[in-house]
Amino acid sequence: MNTAKLVFFTTENQETSCYYAQKSIILQVQRIKMSQIKKLLIIGFVWPEPNSSAAGGRMMQLISVFKKNGFEITFASAALDSDFMVDLASFGIEKKAIALNNSSFDDFVIELNPDVVLFDRFMIEEQFGWRVAENCPNAIRLLDTEDLHCLRAARQKAFRENITFELNDLLSEEVAKREIASILRCDVSFIISEFEMKILNDVFKVDSKILFYLPFLVAEMTQNELTNLPLFEDREHFVFIGNFLHEPNWNTVQYLKETIWPFIKKDFPEAVLRVYGAYPSQKVLQLHQPKNGFFIMGRAADANEIVKKARVVLAPIRFGAGLKGKLLEAMQCGTPSITTETGAEAMHADLPWNGFITNDTALFAKQAIELYNNEILWKQAQQNGIEIINQCYQKSSFDTALIDKINSLMADSENHRLHNFMGSLLQHHTLKSTKYMAKWIEAKNKN
Repeated sequence: MNTAKLVFFTTENQETSCYYAQKSIILQVQRIKMSQIKKLLIIGFVWPEPNSSAAGGRMMQLISVFKKNGFEITFASAALDSDFMVDLASFGIEKKAIALNNSSFDDFVIELNPDVVLFDRFMIEEQFGWRVAENCPNAIRLLDTEDLHCLRAARQKAFRENITFELNDLLSEEVAKREIASILRCDVSFIISEFEMKILNDVFKVDSKILFYLPFLVAEMTQNELTNLPLFEDREHFVFIGNFLHEPNWNTVQYLKETIWPFIKKDFPEAVLRVYGAYPSQKVLQLHQPKNGFFIMGRAADANEIVKKARVVLAPIRFGAGLKGKLLEAMQCGTPSITTETGAEAMHADLPWNGFITNDTALFAKQAIELYNNEILWKQAQQNGIEIINQCYQKSSFDTALIDKINSLMADSENHRLHNFMGSLLQHHTLKSTKYMAKWIEAKNKN
């Protein structure tokens, strides 16, 4: 009897011991899993508006890649909310309002303790980079340049002064000094254009190890998808679409109205151009001239649907940088386009354009009319666009390499930073001035 009791209690103790051992293992597994959850903090220049600008669409593409790979994302910005910003919560992203020149950010970032921080444009890195480096020194610092602002600024300056732009002009551009310094301070910068990669390598001598070529990221386009798009005969009108807070877009519309449109109307009197874009100013609205077939339509409720129903996109862009989201969107909508060399820059590798590329005003107008009226030519241009999408912008061609790069940095950031001496130097010296300027502004605001 006593023996039976002894066996009973021993068995019970073993079961209890086994229970707690299993519970301990489960807790350990949970802790491991928790430690594997990578935190990403994105600091945005503005809240993403994918229906308003290519920059907003680009940001959502990046978010999609990180979400797919298990990152827990917090999106912070000092910008005001807008009626057109995306609902971040619906994507499982925490939204956090932050303040410029305010130490409250320090408390926030320390508590969040992100593994990776992504700065949206170099101005954001200037403002918050030193705070991240000081409070979360182990966090990987990434910069999405969007495009090279110094390239756009130098081209715009050359255009206004009516001189030929030369790459060496970049070396004297004030914005370039700030932008390149920001690139050097970060662990890796995303560069959207192969042409801009070349500029950074050849003109500014930036080490390729801290650059990562990352164009727009879209899904493959199939022939079945093409057949579901509106047919040639079901489409009408020319269209231009672009955010008017972006100076090159305003200049393009002005150029269309004053120079190109008279050529088109002369040989094609029934032509109609509809201009869409977020945030049109009064000077844009004043170009509205229905009697001349020139319509300023304002913000598009659904830009994709607008472009799908148009027959040809006109985009005579005279200065700018990066890749043109409006032209990639045209390809996705099966809509041929006509643009300039600047507009098509780095967008199509060596593949035929989905329409025409020319800087000549009269030829631009002639080719616009030809593309609009020639169905055979139009369909071939449409096919060219599909080839460009599938060979140059496949998400699957870049997303794995991007995450591998980030994981590699997280595993060996110390060695990576050791070999980026100029970045370390700038982090040590340049940001001291930024840091104390921010602290001075904060103290002044308190007073």
